[in-house]
Amino acid sequence: RFKKEAKPAKLQQVAFYLPQDSAAAEEALRIAQALNYGMNLCKDLGNTAPNVCTPAFLAQTAKAEAEQAGATAKILEQDYIRDNMGSFWSVAKGSVEAPYLIELNYQGAADKNAAPLVLVGKGITFDTGGISLKPGEAMDEMKYDMCGAASVIGAFVAAVRAKLPINLIAVVPTCENMPDAGASKPGDIVTAMNGTTIEILNTDAEGRLVLCDALTYVDRFDPETVIDVATLTGACIIALGHHTTGLLANHNPLAHELLNASEQAGDRAWRLPLFDEYQEQLESPFADMANIGGRPAGTITAAAFLSRFTKKY
Repeated sequence: RFKKEAKPAKLQQVAFYLPQDSAAAEEALRIAQALNYGMNLCKDLGNTAPNVCTPAFLAQTAKAEAEQAGATAKILEQDYIRDNMGSFWSVAKGSVEAPYLIELNYQGAADKNAAPLVLVGKGITFDTGGISLKPGEAMDEMKYDMCGAASVIGAFVAAVRAKLPINLIAVVPTCENMPDAGASKPGDIVTAMNGTTIEILNTDAEGRLVLCDALTYVDRFDPETVIDVATLTGACIIALGHHTTGLLANHNPLAHELLNASEQAGDRAWRLPLFDEYQEQLESPFADMANIGGRPAGTITAAAFLSRFTKKY
């Protein structure tokens, strides 16, 4: 897309040889087409330059893709976030780019009132670290800090195109994390959507600050299941390397389903513990909690942080 003389290889023709009763094969092809569309959408969003894939671009694309597939979309803008989501706003306010909360809704179940599955994705379209600035080396890769958002948007669109018989909602908080004069500082205390006060000890632990308000927002859907996807901690790479996704859950059957799905998809995950003892690392002398728990078990304490905002479901 951004190369002057790009020459993409294009598949010209594909032939499928099927038995006479090809209904099952046609269904498999339909599902495969939906999956491929969703995966390509995800990868294209992730790879797009951050000056193009801004929060506004992500919101507009998600809305257009959802509606084109047959679902509905609602985009909440800066005023709502500033007035209702203090933790989310504390990250977004350092950028000239406006933040958005994306809500995509698909009712594919026979019972339209059945409790939905909810996917939540972190949509930081560029992460400088804020005042706790990241090292310059490979900072360009921080355009990928919205890959949680890209994943759930792609999965949502794939599910709608495949006409899965489920009620599905995707919620994506999206903004930039920038070191502007108006940005949050280490030591600031902010109030999350559910009233919890948070001491920001490191502005580079911003993903949990936007996701916690998104997870509180999810309360209103009375969900059956909630799955949050995020490039949340570098500590996860230290623990598991570059080949395995960290999985943390408070519900064993759901964890087992996700681990089985990861094996089937060839996108493997590994479960880490989420014991209550890890919550102690988040204690703050000045607020209800701190946004980091120190170096030990950084991925686990990040999940412990978010778990405090999921109590109602």
